[in-house]
Amino acid sequence: MQPESNIEKIVERIFLTHRITRADQRIFMMTLLSKDSLTSKEQILIDRVFEALRQGLLRVVD
Repeated sequence: MQPESNIEKIVERIFLTHRITRADQRIFMMTLLSKDSLTSKEQILIDRVFEALRQGLLRVVD
């Protein structure tokens, strides 16, 4: 079993609290824009977060 990535931990916290911080958003954007490749699981998790944001299911906090 692979250890949980930082992205997975952040996503888990976001969905537990229904809140995403601006810092979380920046981490996701930097990760998506970086040359480093995401695993397919990490990509799916980030997509779920952005979809939940779009649907108004998460609250953005500072």
